[in-house]
Amino acid sequence: MNQQNTAHLDGIIFDVDGTLWDSTEQAAQVWTRAVREHTDLDTRVSADRLRSLFGKTMAEISGALFPTLSKAQQEKVMEACYAYENAYLEEHPGILYEGVAETFRTLAERTSLYIVSNCQCGYIELFLRAAGLEDCVKDHLCHGETLVSKGRTIRLLMERNHLEHVVYVGDTQGDADACREAEIPFILAEYGFGDVPDARQRIQKISELCELLSEKKGNAHEK
Repeated sequence: MNQQNTAHLDGIIFDVDGTLWDSTEQAAQVWTRAVREHTDLDTRVSADRLRSLFGKTMAEISGALFPTLSKAQQEKVMEACYAYENAYLEEHPGILYEGVAETFRTLAERTSLYIVSNCQCGYIELFLRAAGLEDCVKDHLCHGETLVSKGRTIRLLMERNHLEHVVYVGDTQGDADACREAEIPFILAEYGFGDVPDARQRIQKISELCELLSEKKGNAHEK
């Protein structure tokens, strides 16, 4: 791992699904119910299928899951899926990855922490409440609020918080592509849902960020 100096960072931006926690088992249950209650489809949504789709936009996910439905129908059923998911996760939260809480509290003492996700409105807040990390994250932004690409959402958060030097931690090719669009460095969470073969910086567990983003003098930012 190449070290970077947190003293030179304005902040660290995190993805949620596949990076900080896994809520796919819970989501699969309620998405299946939403589909059957709001369409004539006899579709079972599996956790594995969601792991391959989480991180994409609502339009991309609905197109992949429900290709026979019209765009309007896809939007309607996805709105139901997200509403059911948010309500269910309040009582049955996802599984927080090992070391997330401790790592966030350590890093929050060194620099500002942010979250950008392609999720629906309310999901990041729900995650922060479930994880007990509301006090560690300075700001967050999601696709449900911006309705633009993830790369553009990252830039909007950076502009809102006057950030110049940041890194993004995510787990999919889509995250890497978003970082390329936003022109910021990407760190791959190898334990997550996806893979990025050409990722230059990688972690096998989130606690490795404390070393990777060491306060020791490190290399210049990579893009």
